[in-house]
Amino acid sequence: MPHRYEALGEALTSGSDVLGACAVAGEDLARDGASMQEALDGLRDTWRVAGAGDPPYDAVSALVTAWSETTLGYLHQLSCDDPLTGLASQAHLRSRLSELYRLGEDVSGHALVVVALPLGDDPSDEAGDHFTRAMRIARAGELARTVFARDETIARIGMHRVGILCRRDEVLGRRVRVLATLLDGSPEDGPLRLWIEGLPGTDHLAGSLLDELARG
Repeated sequence: MPHRYEALGEALTSGSDVLGACAVAGEDLARDGASMQEALDGLRDTWRVAGAGDPPYDAVSALVTAWSETTLGYLHQLSCDDPLTGLASQAHLRSRLSELYRLGEDVSGHALVVVALPLGDDPSDEAGDHFTRAMRIARAGELARTVFARDETIARIGMHRVGILCRRDEVLGRRVRVLATLLDGSPEDGPLRLWIEGLPGTDHLAGSLLDELARG
């Protein structure tokens, strides 16, 4: 079997979750730096080695979707801007946090306001529908910009969250309440969550906090 397709070969011969194995192969190949053409060639070769002819549409779609989303996530980490939403990228937010710690500013005077989109009964949670999900994130970001319109950094965090790096001043609570009111009136399929995260004492812990929020 081609490299990274061993699990798919086993799934084909055993009749287990073939589409899941295709998705895992797509993710692994994207992390390895394989091109989409290489991924598709490996999929075809695996199908033929298993004596199943050519791969069906559903298998190709599962592989390409997983490869595309993994590659897109990697590009988001490199860029200062999220290309789908127009918000700052998570990598840019991370660099802004590092700058605060490096300059020796009092991080207790800053906070991270987090907007979390609903999960579950949401068409954008379907595999491959990252464009619908991005539009939902973009809408939340636009509302955040109407309230946090100064020098705050408004960034996409992971797949379902927006983070706003701002000063923890006497009007922060009022601004968050205004944003909550705007979000309550947005056309989403479920309730959005909104809260204030205090910044930890070290840059390393701040990075861990971002990673944890991105996984949520």
